Amino acid sequence: MVAEKNMDASKSLSFVHVQEISARLQLLGDPQKAEVLKRFFKTGPGEYGEGDVFVGIRVPEIRKLAKEYQVLSLLETVKLLQSSIHEARVLALLIMVRAYAKSEVSLKEKIYNLYLQHTRFVNNWDLVDISAEHIVGSHLRYRSKAPLHALAASNLLWERRIAVMATFHYIKHGEFTETLHVAGMLLSDTEDLIHKAVGWMLREIGKRDHTAEEVFLRAHYKHMPRTMLRYAIERFPEDLRQQYLKGIV
Repeated sequence: MVAEKNMDASKSLSFVHVQEISARLQLLGDPQKAEVLKRFFKTGPGEYGEGDVFVGIRVPEIRKLAKEYQVLSLLETVKLLQSSIHEARVLALLIMVRAYAKSEVSLKEKIYNLYLQHTRFVNNWDLVDISAEHIVGSHLRYRSKAPLHALAASNLLWERRIAVMATFHYIKHGEFTETLHVAGMLLSDTEDLIHKAVGWMLREIGKRDHTAEEVFLRAHYKHMPRTMLRYAIERFPEDLRQQYLKGIV
């Protein structure tokens, strides 16, 4: 009887509406935390997160909500992704990631396509980083990488970050070719958030295969953005790191 009640409760969540979730997020929010998050995610005039709205909920709390709302309908999840509230978009993406991991092939395709159709709402680095590898990277692992290259060539900052962060999925499987290809496409990018993401992924390659990272760096380090280089060589022995920074490798 208890199992039946729990099952009925889970099923009912698929009929929960975005307005109810948004209201709950507002109640769970902390105005003081919201102010801290607004500064951390650069929401001021002219900054990359300009105008974003925070209610003040930390990611671990949102992950608990994602588990609770994991059977939310895909339609309502996409509506939630379009919310003006940052934490609501985090929640929507975490629900999509969970759904993608557990779905059959046809639904995975639908989730992937909806994600790419709504990238304008995946509009801060944390939103990209919690979702890109799990949806885009995973979906394209055994498929053409043309969509990944299109994202890397996008005029939209967040799509370019999606492109490089999606390749984290491949790095974790010991596959570096796509990361290095996308990194090459983004060497002349003007955005600091791209420099950091590319440098981070190069560093992740280096953790698994130092030679693979160094081959790329030796070919490009003199021309790559300084932040990208610093992120990439962060774990190098100090003497080698200094050689790269001084351009004498």
